[in-house]
Amino acid sequence: MKGKVFIVGAGIGSIDFLTVLARDLISIAEVIISDALVDRTLLDLAPEKCDRIIAGKRGGQQSIKQAEINQMLVEYCLQGKRVVRLKSGDPWIFGRSLPEILALQAANCEWEVVAGISSAIAAPMLAGIPLTEVEASSCFAVMTGHDLERLPWEAIAQIPTLVILMGTNNLASLLEKLQAGKSGDTKIAIVRWCGRADQQVWTGTLNNIQSKLPEGSLSPSVIIIGEVVKFHEQLSRQGNQSLENFEQSVDLEKEKLALQGKTILVTRAAGQASQFTDLLTSQGAKVIEMPTLAILPPTSWEMLDQAIANLTKYDWLILTSANAVESFFGRLREANKDSRTLHSLKIAVVGRKTAEVLANYGVSPDLVPTDFVADALVDAFLEIPDHVLTDKKMLFPRVESGGREILVEQLQQHGAIVDAIAAYESGCPEVIDPVALEAIQNQKLDAITFASSKTVKHFCQLLDLVESQETWRSWIAEVKIASIGPQTSKTCYELLGRVDCEALEYTLEGLAEAIGKSF
Repeated sequence: MKGKVFIVGAGIGSIDFLTVLARDLISIAEVIISDALVDRTLLDLAPEKCDRIIAGKRGGQQSIKQAEINQMLVEYCLQGKRVVRLKSGDPWIFGRSLPEILALQAANCEWEVVAGISSAIAAPMLAGIPLTEVEASSCFAVMTGHDLERLPWEAIAQIPTLVILMGTNNLASLLEKLQAGKSGDTKIAIVRWCGRADQQVWTGTLNNIQSKLPEGSLSPSVIIIGEVVKFHEQLSRQGNQSLENFEQSVDLEKEKLALQGKTILVTRAAGQASQFTDLLTSQGAKVIEMPTLAILPPTSWEMLDQAIANLTKYDWLILTSANAVESFFGRLREANKDSRTLHSLKIAVVGRKTAEVLANYGVSPDLVPTDFVADALVDAFLEIPDHVLTDKKMLFPRVESGGREILVEQLQQHGAIVDAIAAYESGCPEVIDPVALEAIQNQKLDAITFASSKTVKHFCQLLDLVESQETWRSWIAEVKIASIGPQTSKTCYELLGRVDCEALEYTLEGLAEAIGKSF
């Protein structure tokens, strides 16, 4: 099988700014090699078995050397893999695509470039700054602020509008170069994290912009210089809407965006799409995802395969998690079977998410407890008219390390025969996500969310690898701890000493609502 490398522009952030072609390619990728600035939620679009590699390329931080990236692309392609090289913005705009393409050509590898939305275009637009305008700007130029000595500043001074990427680390020198050919009153805007809920815009002149900026790093930012910056105030307020109406609409938006300006750390399973992230970002939050669960195969498939071969002997199939659904149906496929083989079974699930994943296989559950906890399932069984549990045979695919022990015990106490069989294992990732670690260390978080006891345990385990417990606990001392339900809260109290908010409804929607109300 012949491999191919797709050099794909990831746009400026979330899936909202991803092209349809880019999304489709990520969804079928076998390997993704991603730059550090690419939004991690885009990687969740990839198949579960896709290899995800973060290749660095973040200014001032350690990263994989370009030659190593070139070599990886060639090796994976020669192995017959579909490879997506995911680059922030557009691959042709300061994306270092040429060395990679030359390496691929030298190895006779097939490749294709897929355009993306560059921050050079998107940042001015989202800040209400038109790059061209009949009177104020007849043209514009895009440049990098990395190596100022290479640029022809005398000629640049004649261009009406300038867009500078990666320039905030050299801002003082940059302003000095510009003022040699432009008036100190020339307007300037700095747009940070364009397109995200926490986008910030600072405006001023070449003379005074530095006095208006906060301390610390402004990266990643786009700098816009020229007369067109004057339109920011007017166009970022939705055209000719009156100031009064604008302020009223802002107040209404604030009600909807309860988490505006808040940074939330979401602990989750590695490689799984995070619906929860969408729930939080819709409330205005900036979300950082930290994989704390690695979903693995069980030690042996033998018992589950035997159970699948003898499905007709069971009365009920019990599924208490999305992972159990995916693992069970995966083994069903391995046995060349599908949902039709479940016709003699009734199916009980716990939780709306589990039911949604089950629906992907064209199956509707026969029983879903009102309370989205496994312990409520026994009561739901007992409430079925004329139904007794005595001698009912139940297949319960679950995590290998054990779980839902109370559920198993209670079903057995009512006479049910329960085969609790390993369908998957959930382990702890080997290393902590570097973006998550930086946010924790620098105390940039407002809340940390936990949707299971294991995510709490592995969160602590991963931080123990980095620092002493006393030190990392001090990093999160002012951060809200948010739990999905009583069992998770119990583990939070045991390992973290507190819980600041708990979902009333034990679902991701309930957890998102609880966090919003807590702020």
